[in-house]
Amino acid sequence: QVHLVESGGGLVQPGASLTLTCVASGRSISTYGMGWFRQPPGADREFVAGISQSGRQIQVGYFVKGRFTVSRDHSNNTVTLQMNDLSPEDTAIYYCAADPDDSHLRSHLSSYKFWGQGTQVTVSA
Repeated sequence: QVHLVESGGGLVQPGASLTLTCVASGRSISTYGMGWFRQPPGADREFVAGISQSGRQIQVGYFVKGRFTVSRDHSNNTVTLQMNDLSPEDTAIYYCAADPDDSHLRSHLSSYKFWGQGTQVTVSA
């Protein structure tokens, strides 16, 4: 069993940056594919970014447009989402997810078996 806890969310102004961190416990996630998803108010959960177990394969959502970077640290059992140039449209609850099979279908919610509780990101002037 893997337990995921996200942190780093908050209220920021447009154009600001935030770094979200997902800490895993229970077992090592070094062999897992990891993903970030978000759920805007009143909308479905959507894919933000995914990273392979090796860290060499990365996939991002269409709206990222070079603003977000996903990375992982095996030694600390963490995954990080660096978000720059935030806009009000980025307001959402952000979730970390773990895929034991490291599937190539990183943007699919069904690929992920374990989920965190989410962290709120609000972008507002």
